[in-house]
Amino acid sequence: MDYKESAEAILQAIGGKENVSAATHCATRLRIVLHDENKIDKAALDRLDLVKGTFSTAGQFQIILGSGIVNEVYKPFIKLIGINEMSTSQVKSAGVKKQNPLLRLVKLLSDIFVPIIPAIVAGGLLMGLNNLLTAKDLFIHGKSLIDANPGIADLAAMINTFANAAFVFLPVLISFSATKRFGGNPFLGAVLGMIMVHPDLLNANEYGAASLAHKVPEWHILGFTIEKVGYQGTVLPVLVSSFILAKIEIFLRKMIPSALDNLLTPLLSILVTAVLTFTFVGPLTRTAGNLFTDGIVWLYSSTGFIGGGIFGLFYAPIVITGMHQSFIAIETQLLADIAKTGGTFIFPIASMSNVAQGAATLAVFFITKDKKLKGIGSASGISALLGITEPAMFGVNLKLKYPFIGAIIGAGVASAFITFFKVKAIALGAAGILGIISMKPSSILYFVIGLVISFVTSFSATLVLAIRESKKEQ
Repeated sequence: MDYKESAEAILQAIGGKENVSAATHCATRLRIVLHDENKIDKAALDRLDLVKGTFSTAGQFQIILGSGIVNEVYKPFIKLIGINEMSTSQVKSAGVKKQNPLLRLVKLLSDIFVPIIPAIVAGGLLMGLNNLLTAKDLFIHGKSLIDANPGIADLAAMINTFANAAFVFLPVLISFSATKRFGGNPFLGAVLGMIMVHPDLLNANEYGAASLAHKVPEWHILGFTIEKVGYQGTVLPVLVSSFILAKIEIFLRKMIPSALDNLLTPLLSILVTAVLTFTFVGPLTRTAGNLFTDGIVWLYSSTGFIGGGIFGLFYAPIVITGMHQSFIAIETQLLADIAKTGGTFIFPIASMSNVAQGAATLAVFFITKDKKLKGIGSASGISALLGITEPAMFGVNLKLKYPFIGAIIGAGVASAFITFFKVKAIALGAAGILGIISMKPSSILYFVIGLVISFVTSFSATLVLAIRESKKEQ
């Protein structure tokens, strides 16, 4: 394969080197920031054999080439446009500058929460393992595995301790990541998070009962009364406090002489931010965060399967805009407050949507006679079933339109079903077939049925729409 020739063809199709602002690549995609995406000749790109699909997101135009091919095309591509190799983060920054404020906010939340997802996933899956050991009627009628085998009771207790750690100290994780994203020292952010969950403070989970009993501990300083309450399982207070910490640190580093910088900047940054957190920022944002979480739970509970169906119907269109990244913050809060929320309903609905996209793509694979489309459809369809939908969605479904319609129909029907049975996840993970391991034990059966409904409905709807489409063409 002549990669230089392919690079030249791609460059010509996207409007020439004058239209390219930045370019990099990941494992499978060429990621380009363009001055004007209206100059793209998508038909010309589609005619290229090595192009598996294209889509635009987060200010970047991305061309799916495949593993092993994209890096070979990228080498002559950057020579043609006359730039040096760029990192993914550099191109992301260039793309973000083109976005509107709302999408920038989504990107900000994504940058903060994506790095801590592995910790939340590990904790949630351990919690699921604990539930498998302690849930009654799951394997044995009227008993749990622990009831039947008392010798493993301490094993379950140990696993439960491991599982809770990420959520008990969640503010430490969030504050580290957020402070780093806001431009401050992440280790100062970690210290702030530790202060917010210090064992000398009243645990946030006990605040409601202590408040009703008028037993909330307090500090009395210079005539002011400050509640000694921690922020376990909170998100919004940590985000706002981390932002304040980073900005105070940046300001102080500019004002304090370099000889005193390492001494005074960390001291004053932590002291001022911590005082503001417990006196003003924390109480306000904790109330706002609780109201937001309660609102989400109320909306889910009150709208029932109709609301779940609508959410499932629009989940894939939301993914196209990139705004689904903001759901990570909501899910983190739902999981952190699992005793009240019971888990997250967003992850199961995302799984229904992803499986629906995969089913629609596989339907295209079975009915199309286009060899290139068959090749893309088989691989991307299976990938979507496992939780990676971009190749299926952008490479096949959106391009043909009718598979995407079939997919959102299936996602809507399946999401309504699982919402009716209150299916919730206790961990994050791969939103697809593998999502089974993230479900509450009581939700597993209904989740599996939902996956079947999503696949069958989407596959069937796509076939029907394909027949209708072919009749139109005739």
